[in-house]
Amino acid sequence: MRVLFVHGTGVRQKRFDATFELVARSLRDHLPDADLVPCYWGGDHGTTVTGGLKSVPTRPVTRGALDGLPGAGPVEQEAALWSLLLADPLCELRVLTASSDSGSYGLPGVRSAGEAVARHLDELAAHRPDSGELPLLLDSLGLAENYGPVLRHLADATEFTEACTQARDVVAAREVAVATARAVTAGLLAAAEDGAVCTGAERDRLVDLFGGRLGGTVRAPGGRATALLGTLALRVLAQPALNHWRAPITDGSAPALGDILRYQARGGPLRDHLEAVIRAGTGPTVVIGHSLGGIALVDLLAMAAIRQAPLPDVQLLVTVGSQAPFLHECGALTGLPPGAGLPPGFPKWLNVYDRQDVLSFRAAPVFPGDARVTDHEVTSRQPFPLSHGAYWKIESLYGRIAEALVAIGGPGPGAAE
Repeated sequence: MRVLFVHGTGVRQKRFDATFELVARSLRDHLPDADLVPCYWGGDHGTTVTGGLKSVPTRPVTRGALDGLPGAGPVEQEAALWSLLLADPLCELRVLTASSDSGSYGLPGVRSAGEAVARHLDELAAHRPDSGELPLLLDSLGLAENYGPVLRHLADATEFTEACTQARDVVAAREVAVATARAVTAGLLAAAEDGAVCTGAERDRLVDLFGGRLGGTVRAPGGRATALLGTLALRVLAQPALNHWRAPITDGSAPALGDILRYQARGGPLRDHLEAVIRAGTGPTVVIGHSLGGIALVDLLAMAAIRQAPLPDVQLLVTVGSQAPFLHECGALTGLPPGAGLPPGFPKWLNVYDRQDVLSFRAAPVFPGDARVTDHEVTSRQPFPLSHGAYWKIESLYGRIAEALVAIGGPGPGAAE
């Protein structure tokens, strides 16, 4: 019995050698008489970035507002602030309340100027404006559907009520009005999710329109909470760092991402290589493919079966952490037409997945009723992305492969070929 091991995306020779040694050592415990064959393709068929990553957008490196993070200027600070607001529309009001002082805020027995902001928001929540620029803009941006629930939720929020109560003078009330306008806008955008197509200029115009109706000043700059949150957002959110480190991140991820893109565009040479390795031996064969290696094997075996020239002696396909089932659901699997079942001549298929591995998918539900397809769930108890590479240290994986071989009449643990 031959067992071929095909690696996944982004793997190069040194890493492949170490992984194959681990897989071979574990497989021998269950299939001591198997002929273990490495199938390395990363060198000849993996991607190599040419051009020095000239396609990656960069900007001049300057000292910004964030210590130690070059390039963190006003644009980055604004984007970071809105990232926080989209995740938590009430965060600016919460910070505004927490940072109130005993001068303009919180004087007992004095009627709050912020109460006017609360009244205006109640009116807006109860009756959406039916004329003017605001309703037209809401409709054009796809934000009208959630208008009532978003504004009602904000009007009822403790954070908003406390901010209004503590805003004792007109200046403080205007600051609350502007913060509330940003909260409303962020809430509408967050509720619409990807249904909203909105530029920064349109977003800012919404803030102006809501701010004006709430008693704020149009084009009013952000106050203390805005400045505080903008600086905090730069420090805690990933986007500013990603912008700065995009080139080295892209360079480091190019082998993994590039291998996938290259295969999808020009996968024929890799499939030819796999077929040549399979045909180079004789006797019953098991092919094991990890990640992209599993996709290529599914494509190869399906295409060969469709041509009515199935590869000789391949008795079992094992995919581990594979995206092949998902690609087929999307109509993007090269080897099968969209919606098609597995052709006659396709071998038994054991598909191994881990729920914590977001790059692994189940195959059996995609090919319902096909007895050749079996899913097997394992867990490394690791989060992604560590879960994607941890399969080879899960002992039950190798035992399950041995069981699958016994089920099709192949050699079991300790059996001779």
